[in-house]
Formats: sequence, C-alpha cells, structure tokens
Amino acid sequence: MATDKVIWVNEQFDPAGILYSCIATCDEQQARDCHESFERDLTPEQRANGWRAQLRTVASWDEVPASSLKLS
Repeated sequence: MATDKVIWVNEQFDPAGILYSCIATCDEQQARDCHESFERDLTPEQRANGWRAQLRTVASWDEVPASSLKLS
C-alpha cells in the first residue's frame, strides 16, 4: 500500500552486506538523528572491516525490510 509520505530507512550492514539493523520512520529529524547514531557507533575497526550505515528514503512501507523497527 503506497503512502504520500516519505519513509526514512536507516540500515546498518555487516562486512558481508547482510542487514544487521534497520529502523524506519516518517519523521525526518528522527531518522537523521538515528543515522548519526549508527555512524557514530561504528568503531574504526568495524569500518575497516566493512561495516557501513546507510540512510535512504522509500515511498511505501512495502519497500521497508520486514525485520525493521518501525517508528511512528
């Protein structure tokens, strides 16, 4: 089901590219704060090993990974 709101999706991936953590919300500021936290919490060793954080937007909850924490 599509929505007219932008959904912000924060994802953290392990070195193999597997989704480790995901939080989705329609609140842009909350999403940006969460992304900054994901980035800040990655240690230099994790980064060197390939861990990464990503912030993206989608147009539908159908595009959000099923395992994500959904915040309203």
